[in-house]
Amino acid sequence: MEAIMGKNPNVKQVAKIIPFAQNGDYFFQKGIRAYRKRDLYKARKWLQRAEAMKPSDASIMCQLAIVLTELGDYQRSNELLEDIIEDLAPDMHDCHYFLANNYAYLGLFQEARKHAEEYLTMEPDGEFVEDTEDLIDLLEIEADEAEDYVDGQDHLIVMQENARGLLEKGELEEALALLEQIIEEYPQFWSAYNNLALAYFYKGNLTEAREVLEEVLEKNPGNLHALCNLLVFFHYENNVKEMNKLANRLEKVTPILVEHRYKLGATFGLIGRHELSFKWLRSLQKNGFQGDGTFYFWLANAAYQTERFTVAEQAWSKVVEMNPEKSGTEPWNHMEDKTVEEEEAEQLFHIFQSSTSNKTTVKNVLEQSFVTSTVREFAMFALLNRKDVPVNVVNGYEIASLLNTKQADMIVKEWFDLYARALKQAVTFTNAPAWAAAFSYVWSKGNGYAVTQKELVETYEISASTLRKYIKKVEDLLT
Repeated sequence: MEAIMGKNPNVKQVAKIIPFAQNGDYFFQKGIRAYRKRDLYKARKWLQRAEAMKPSDASIMCQLAIVLTELGDYQRSNELLEDIIEDLAPDMHDCHYFLANNYAYLGLFQEARKHAEEYLTMEPDGEFVEDTEDLIDLLEIEADEAEDYVDGQDHLIVMQENARGLLEKGELEEALALLEQIIEEYPQFWSAYNNLALAYFYKGNLTEAREVLEEVLEKNPGNLHALCNLLVFFHYENNVKEMNKLANRLEKVTPILVEHRYKLGATFGLIGRHELSFKWLRSLQKNGFQGDGTFYFWLANAAYQTERFTVAEQAWSKVVEMNPEKSGTEPWNHMEDKTVEEEEAEQLFHIFQSSTSNKTTVKNVLEQSFVTSTVREFAMFALLNRKDVPVNVVNGYEIASLLNTKQADMIVKEWFDLYARALKQAVTFTNAPAWAAAFSYVWSKGNGYAVTQKELVETYEISASTLRKYIKKVEDLLT
């Protein structure tokens, strides 16, 4: 309070201070309010002050433990929870549920299961019974994965990392051989099956890829990595109905493990469900997760697509810090300087180049933040040999192949510029030799190369009247 001055201005008055009781309950309530507003750092601050004032209050300690869990400080949270059930309030059975979750996050699945079962025994009708049963189901999955390879875990980890590295480099035959070996030695190590499915998918063997995933889901129902991979397959095949059906199912999943949250966030980002992608990836970052370049790529993409531009820029700075060669390839770059058609044409050209050099880059195509259905379908045909794609995709590739055998890369690149624009006008590309001959004629004339219609008629084995007809089609598209 401000001092109240008397009538004599030369006499200094002393303010009367009215004491305000800031006890443990006061700070506890402040902590609860901050927690409800999702301001976890303030919640921790106030709850720690409340605990200091009332160190034997189990309710304060339990709420602080919950906040610490959400901030990723599982060890300290466990210490508080153990103190509660051992000393302060053994009948506060909810603490067993919170301990089970913490131990699951830490990968200590036996401890997690012990506390989960303890909670169900003590609270058969408790608030968290359904969540605890879901947790036990997940723990059984993890136990199954670990059961057969604990003794040789170091050897397994080395092989698994080698296989992942081969996949990243596109060395698919080597990756397939190594993954088959892992599965033979560790038949219940489901991660190897999931990577094997991806290897088959990247190689274009979609039947084998699907069979591997079906085997995983038959033997290990609910395997999140397998479900996410299946969702990617549906997306890449442009199977919208099945993709949406599975995505809606996965939208209801609340994974416990960090790697599952990461997988779910990246997968949602890949199929264009950016709000869900941001939810999972940002929650990991806020809990202290130190991701790799791919993690920050998907976080930047999700943040940008949901108009959280500051977060997007911060995440992208991490990408560039880890991978300097990525500078200038921000997820929003294509929207700044290029039209959709220009970006699409560029991607189609790169896919075509990759297919003719026998360098599989389907993984790179999948991980682009801007991938249209045309690009997906073209990659399915060019890189995965899929036949169930629109005829325009097949013909567009065939025309590029015909041009590629006659001219340099520049004519092929400019063909894709025309192709991407023409598709938006519903042009059909029947008679690939005629389109290739006509485009070759118009392009050569426009770039100062000497060419006659007679030469092109002989080269592409078409009639002169057909050539003239298709030259008119190309010129109309270019005007």
